[in-house]
Amino acid sequence: MATNGAKKTHIVYEVNLNFNIAQKYLEMLKEKELIRHENGLFITTEKGKAFQEMAKELKL
Repeated sequence: MATNGAKKTHIVYEVNLNFNIAQKYLEMLKEKELIRHENGLFITTEKGKAFQEMAKELKL
């Protein structure tokens, strides 16, 4: 979803999560270096893209 960049509001509505819960997930993803926050957008990192591919293969 954030491959090309997405604002937090868009992510919250897209995944249908409470804002506070989404914030916790976004923080965890940043800590794991799966996304980065840049100019108000959350962007999937190369490491995050690789993780997405593995998750798709495992059907997670």
